[in-house]
Amino acid sequence: MKKVFCIALAAVFVLALGSCGADIHTKSEGVATHAEYVALADNTEVTIETFVQDKQSWWNNQATLYTQDKDGAYFLYNAAITEEDYNKLVPGQKIRVKGTKTSWSGEVEMAAGATIEILSGNYIAPAFDATSLLGNNAELEKHMNEFVAFKGVTIEAKGEEGLPYFLNWDNSGADQQDADLYFDISYNGNKYTFLVEYYLRNENTDAYKAVKNLKVGDKVDLEGFMYWYEGPQAHITSVKVN
Repeated sequence: MKKVFCIALAAVFVLALGSCGADIHTKSEGVATHAEYVALADNTEVTIETFVQDKQSWWNNQATLYTQDKDGAYFLYNAAITEEDYNKLVPGQKIRVKGTKTSWSGEVEMAAGATIEILSGNYIAPAFDATSLLGNNAELEKHMNEFVAFKGVTIEAKGEEGLPYFLNWDNSGADQQDADLYFDISYNGNKYTFLVEYYLRNENTDAYKAVKNLKVGDKVDLEGFMYWYEGPQAHITSVKVN
């Protein structure tokens, strides 16, 4: 009898785990799925539920966030949130966002002013290996704003000077404390410009320091968010030289 009870209890425990796992990704009534969000026209009001993956900045009760659920990602630009609530947004934190879907230079995002409600639940998205998609923008675009990895890519020279990186897109940031680091990579003959966005990873982070130590020709593994600006322009958060 004890054995039967234990087996039954174990079964209930497994079912409970499965239920909890399913619940965390179940959308509330009136909340768009990722597929529905992608299909919406620009300037359409929408409610989404997603999970914070990284925080870029907070200023004047506005936050820029990288978020994702199991089906895809959502970039939040200058969403409305107090500093107190912003500090509660640890990686994985589930949130409900109400606002307007828009796009800018190809980048699909929730427009400035979207509101954030903190929910219970936690999910960290694994890095999607997008290396093989380099050169196929139509496929790469399907992973816009997701946490992605690029493995074994090569650092290419930038500008006539043949530099491994630029301080800002035009190399104008030599005297600027918060300059972004732009660098070019290649894979199978395809070349892209990626960057370390200063407010996402500043000069005190490993990623920023790693880019400043790069050499043309280095083979590197990268991780970051598949941001889009007139095409793929990933915001890199991790750089490892092979």
